[in-house]
Amino acid sequence: MADHQTASRKRIVLGILICLALVAGGLLAGYLPRRSTSQQLEQSADIRKRTPALVNAASVKKAPQDSEVSFPGSITPITEAYIYARASGYLKRRYVDIGDRVRAGQLLAEIDAPDLDQQVTQAEAALSQAEGQLGQAEATLQQLIATRDLATITWKRYQVLTTTGAVSRQAGDTQLTAAKTAEANVTAGEKNVIAAREFVRASKATLDRLGTLQGYEKLTSPFAGIITARNVDVGALISMTGSSLGPNRTNPAGPSDVPSGGEIFRVAQIGSLRVLVSLPQSEASTISVGQPAQVTVEQLHDRRFPGRITRTSSALDAASRTLLVEVQVANPSGVLLPGMYTTVGFTIHRTSPPFLVPDASLVVNADGTQIALLAPLSGADLQKATEADIDQKVLARARIVHFRTVQPGRDYGTTLEVLGGLHDGDLVAVSPGDVVKEAAIVQVADPAATPGAQVTGEHK
Repeated sequence: MADHQTASRKRIVLGILICLALVAGGLLAGYLPRRSTSQQLEQSADIRKRTPALVNAASVKKAPQDSEVSFPGSITPITEAYIYARASGYLKRRYVDIGDRVRAGQLLAEIDAPDLDQQVTQAEAALSQAEGQLGQAEATLQQLIATRDLATITWKRYQVLTTTGAVSRQAGDTQLTAAKTAEANVTAGEKNVIAAREFVRASKATLDRLGTLQGYEKLTSPFAGIITARNVDVGALISMTGSSLGPNRTNPAGPSDVPSGGEIFRVAQIGSLRVLVSLPQSEASTISVGQPAQVTVEQLHDRRFPGRITRTSSALDAASRTLLVEVQVANPSGVLLPGMYTTVGFTIHRTSPPFLVPDASLVVNADGTQIALLAPLSGADLQKATEADIDQKVLARARIVHFRTVQPGRDYGTTLEVLGGLHDGDLVAVSPGDVVKEAAIVQVADPAATPGAQVTGEHK
């Protein structure tokens, strides 16, 4: 009986010991991994605390000396004329319409001006009357000359008779006076003839002037071209200024063939066109007369029209600070039309090209436009980093941040130009975050994994 109780107690103790061993083993199995993980996290946090922040970087590159720039332009005819009339009246006939090609001197329209025609008729009659008066004055002059000659001969005869005493001295004096009077009458007759001739000249000049105005009743083209606008129709009243008295268009962009006030016709030459471009001040010094250009139109995707700079305004507009440039382009097929919006490309050569950086490297703050330069660590900074037990591989990529104010230039989308303040090969931070501060030590990410690390210089 005692042996049986002793055996039972031993089994109970053994079971308790086994349970305690299982509980202790379970506690050890959960605690030890957790403790190891906690130690690893603490070590990682310590390493991250001592390790500089990782930033993306890119190398600064020099922009190419030859670069293509594009600016908007507007096409205008190389020669364009606004046709007005010099004669007032009603439009009698119209021979052309918009889109018609005309020759130099071709008749475009006729104006009916009856009052002007009557003035011409009156001037012709006045000229005939003046010519008749001139003939009468010349005939009178001939008569006066004959009278003078007779009086002179008579006086000479009386002069001999008076000397011999055949006639009285009173009779001789009377013949002398008659001869002088006849001479004065001839002089007056000559003046009358001169006045009559000048009157004839004046009448002829009046007739010529009215005849010239009558010739303006026929409107002709000053050069070969295309009718680009017509503002009159048959029956329209033409004013003394030569323009139509039709209604003004409420919509200036409306069809140009609708009769309205303004010029009668507009003629343009489109075989050769000129494109007017306004260049900003930064590009004004890079172009010159004779330089080639490329003209493109958005609607003509596969066409490039070569042109050449023919002239510039040689002065910047004070309001816009732009230089007006004229580019002439051949248009034999007539594809380009006046008024089109175009893009004109120039190849410019820069003796001192700017630098190229990723657009994401630009920082705009209260201090202005800046770029975060990543400079190599100095000896003192390197010593501090070594004492902080920073990994040597990290130290090889470590850089110190210095912000520099720059002036941005042309923006190419993913990259932009910086006009100064940098050097070729400098490292700049790309998309700098809050950790990128002045004098902060950072480490440069692998350039192969840095977006925009390779800044190219080819841009269109």
